[in-house]
Amino acid sequence: MASPREIIDALRQWGLTLPGAHLKAPWPDHSDLAVNDKTFAYLTTGDAFRMSVKLRYTGAMALDLPFARPTGYGLGKSGWVTFECDAAAIPDMGQLREWVEESYRAQAPKRLVRELDARG
Repeated sequence: MASPREIIDALRQWGLTLPGAHLKAPWPDHSDLAVNDKTFAYLTTGDAFRMSVKLRYTGAMALDLPFARPTGYGLGKSGWVTFECDAAAIPDMGQLREWVEESYRAQAPKRLVRELDARG
């Protein structure tokens, strides 16, 4: 079983394959994903699992999970959801990628979303 850090690192590497994605590190304990300098996934660099993503469409369902909460600093009002849990409760990589991609689509310019869609 992969550690929370390994899961976040793998998710970060996958996120960097999205068109125009790049790293952004606004705080010492983060290495976040951004597109056009707009963050689409806040990812911790620590040993715990913690990420925040903008979920316009699936946010309400995600908030039903026991380890999900609206993101602080007023971001929750805009659809941002924070996930924080122990290793045993981390969702599978497929679900994590879906959430990150949904957030990417909310933040990316339309031309980059079209580029992603063209990949098939």
